[in-house]
Amino acid sequence: MSNLIKQTDVQLNNVYEPEEKEGSLARLGFKMADWAEKWFPDAYVFAVAAVVIIAVWAMFMGQSVYQISVNFGSHFWDLVPFTMQAAFVIITGYILAASKPVNMLIMALAGIPKTPRHAVCFVAFFAMVSSLLSWGFSLIFSGLLIREVTRRVDGIDYRAMGAAGYLGLGSIWALGLSSAPALLMTTKGSLPPALYKISGVIPLSTTLFTWQNLVMIVVLIALSVCICYFSTPSAKKAKTAEMAGVRYDKLTIEVPKREKPGEWLEYSPILTLFISALGMVYLYHAFRTKGGFAALDYATYDFMCLILGMLLHWTPKSFLIAAKKSIPATGEVLLQFPIYAAIFGIMIAAGINDVIAKFFVEISNQHTFPALVAIYSAILGLFLPSGGGKWIVEAPYVLEAAKHLNVNMAWCVQIYNAAEALPNFINPFWMLPMMGVLNIRARDLAGYSMLQLLFHAPIVIIMVWLLAYTLPYVPPVFQ
Repeated sequence: MSNLIKQTDVQLNNVYEPEEKEGSLARLGFKMADWAEKWFPDAYVFAVAAVVIIAVWAMFMGQSVYQISVNFGSHFWDLVPFTMQAAFVIITGYILAASKPVNMLIMALAGIPKTPRHAVCFVAFFAMVSSLLSWGFSLIFSGLLIREVTRRVDGIDYRAMGAAGYLGLGSIWALGLSSAPALLMTTKGSLPPALYKISGVIPLSTTLFTWQNLVMIVVLIALSVCICYFSTPSAKKAKTAEMAGVRYDKLTIEVPKREKPGEWLEYSPILTLFISALGMVYLYHAFRTKGGFAALDYATYDFMCLILGMLLHWTPKSFLIAAKKSIPATGEVLLQFPIYAAIFGIMIAAGINDVIAKFFVEISNQHTFPALVAIYSAILGLFLPSGGGKWIVEAPYVLEAAKHLNVNMAWCVQIYNAAEALPNFINPFWMLPMMGVLNIRARDLAGYSMLQLLFHAPIVIIMVWLLAYTLPYVPPVFQ
């Protein structure tokens, strides 16, 4: 028996030996994760603290407490449509990920990584690639992949793994197909008249589908995976999910057997096929009339995922079980989005956004403008974590200045997309869906997310500045 124990110890040491030596980045990541666990506030506290900061700022701008209170309350529900759309992104993402075909894919992928370090890098890569298709699907897909990988690979630091799954939202999601600003600029009917007069229509061929955008995507994916590789702690140093009291059971959608004759429609695909057929005809109409990807707004995306989820689950019973399981992940989103809408209202009424924007415009020239716009977008994103909504506020100043300075306006959209994602590394607003899936807190992700931000921020600013030299100014196109 003693010999068997010794052999087992030797085998375990051999498995983890390459990860026993902690590099400087791994030590830094571990320290930042420990710090965040102790000091980083809950996501709700973060949002409420932002209200206080903006309210005090508004007072210095000349707003009375009464005016601030009125703006807070009158704008509290401004993001209700967007809130519901964001909630449905989570719901439909969960429904898709929990369907048998996607679940089989998750199971297959989860069997590939064998060591903690490789597992974290593996999840990071798929989180970012999937975010190019949809930020909502990325969060849910990555969360479910994390659950399954963590069950199979021992010694994974759950904080490093959670931050890896969140990487899509902090790096490249806005450079992909769910970029609200890029989609918004493609259609005249989607643009506010004042903005249209400045920019005209900016097609996706000049924003998302450019080699410059591809360069940013490739560089940021490679950078993120490298940081994950060198910062993931060894199994010996890792704080595992079990140590934190987090348990990940196997994800299964168990459909109970039919017991009553009246339930036969719940177990039949007839209704699913009928509803799906109606939905697909509508989607064909939407994409045909709006011009392809121009139809891919949040409403269309949610509708498309909902129809696809119905088909993948096949029966109403399986579909409804998955939908019910997805609801808990939406709770904090429903509570906190209105708070950020109120922050938005206070800032607009007090003119805080105007002050920040005009400051950056005044100190810019044609060559420094891209870098300064990136810095401005990142700073404002701390208080207004809404890609599309914030762009409506920011775009008139940014694009008007770009015209004046002869800077490519389409590239300004991509500067915004790349920089606006940076504050997501520390703002827990977009962490909420993944927190619901993984049953963790924002402070569990924040340490390793902040480590990524230390590298991403300068790289993004340098890239948008250098790549701007490759794009000449193009006059606006009016339909």
